[in-house]
Amino acid sequence: MRISTRGRYALRASLALATMQKNGGPVSINSLSEHENISSVFLEQIFFKLRKAGLVSSIRGPGGGFCFAQPLNKVTVKQILDAAGEDINNTFCDKHSDECTRMGECMSHAIWGEVHNLVNRYLDGITLASILEKYDYCAPTLLLEQQE
Repeated sequence: MRISTRGRYALRASLALATMQKNGGPVSINSLSEHENISSVFLEQIFFKLRKAGLVSSIRGPGGGFCFAQPLNKVTVKQILDAAGEDINNTFCDKHSDECTRMGECMSHAIWGEVHNLVNRYLDGITLASILEKYDYCAPTLLLEQQE
């Protein structure tokens, strides 16, 4: 499994947004860019995808920026990676292809399929709130309760 720079930055920027949001208010791309040392142009592309997936919402104008569209205890790492365009596929064989000559007789495909399922379930079970809690960041209660 390989996570691209876009996927890694999407998770970093999402965690930064979670920690920087005060009272559920928006955080600008420039603030996130400075905080995480990630290009603002690249972050705009990432947040466009996160917004399209319904994970964040945007507010235009002075004092605008991005905020989560869902409570942090509902946003998972898998949702963020999926929205960023990551394909979390651990199947290291050609069974998914019509060109596989071992279709139906390859026992190793089942193992890679199980690894794929385990990784996806694991990432789907990790929320932004659980990450903040695990690493002792005291997220404002409002962020965990907004829009419940």
